[in-house]
Amino acid sequence: MEDVALEFGAMDETDYAGKLEELERLLNDPDVNMEPNRVWSLLAEVSQYDRAAVYA
Repeated sequence: MEDVALEFGAMDETDYAGKLEELERLLNDPDVNMEPNRVWSLLAEVSQYDRAAVYA
């Protein structure tokens, strides 16, 4: 099932974790410039992630 999901562009656990780390850095690191468009883009991507499908 995981191979099929990845074939269609679904993100895997590593991609998901990386996006969350980038989002956390953009929102919480005072040394990083705020990029609102990137924040919204990352939020849209991680909200589509289905952890249940990865582990099914």
